[in-house]
Amino acid sequence: MSELEATATESRDEMIQRHKAEQKNLVATITGMKKQATKKTRKAVMSKCNELQESLNQKHKTELNELDGSATDGAEDEIRPEDLLAQMESTTIHDANNAEEKKPPAQPSTKDALQTKRNRQKERLAKRNAKIEQMRDEARKESENDVDYRKIEQESMQHIIERGNLTVYEIKPDGHCLFASIQDQLTRRHSNEVSIQQLRETAARYIETHPDDFIPFLFDEATNSLRDLTDYTKELTTTAMWGSDMEIMALANEFDCPITVLMAGGAPITINPEGANTELKLGFYKHSFGLGEHYNSLRDI
Repeated sequence: MSELEATATESRDEMIQRHKAEQKNLVATITGMKKQATKKTRKAVMSKCNELQESLNQKHKTELNELDGSATDGAEDEIRPEDLLAQMESTTIHDANNAEEKKPPAQPSTKDALQTKRNRQKERLAKRNAKIEQMRDEARKESENDVDYRKIEQESMQHIIERGNLTVYEIKPDGHCLFASIQDQLTRRHSNEVSIQQLRETAARYIETHPDDFIPFLFDEATNSLRDLTDYTKELTTTAMWGSDMEIMALANEFDCPITVLMAGGAPITINPEGANTELKLGFYKHSFGLGEHYNSLRDI
């Protein structure tokens, strides 16, 4: 039985008991997050804990209102952390941007402008993550039918690439493919020769010096815990760990340039569009390579 079906058949007393149990789970989750916080990440972790609590309050309020058929309810303060773990990035990002859009025009301070820029970058990454998750769901269904997703993706990407007057530079499909793609782009578009290891170390340094920007990406939904930032950057620099949106965001800011990711079935996602230097262009593939997600470098014709 799904959670929605269970909620629909609950009595009010049963719902309140469930809310209490979920509140207890939330307390345990938040306590664990606070214990893992370091001096460098404490501010971001506390902010995330508050968001968990507020979002859960709203969820329980909605459930009780739907059950009672009322706009308000005295028991609306019962809380619980569930859906939010899957919304760690998107809820925070969209709320932040919605708040900014509602503000009257004003001359922003340097600090406010920087924060706005970071929020916009996170929003773009959240949209990209949602699209990738949709692609993952489609991939899981491949074994259930005869749809050739690889062919569809290849044809769609070919159309997108030709329309942009681009050509694909094939990158070896392994854990270094994101960095190898950016390496080729920097060489071609910035005349900047860097190694894959240098790119990994550059991304790690940026992540370590801007922890507040990356804490939302380090929450592990499987364990309800926050991954240690130092452990993450150590793995990034000492193994062939696959690159992610975190590294795209870090390198786009470090090299002060936009990085645009093109993918089949979705609009291009541009990270750091305000960057002063020449835009880098990558192609993202989900179905075309045996190892899974893959990046290629996109060169101008």
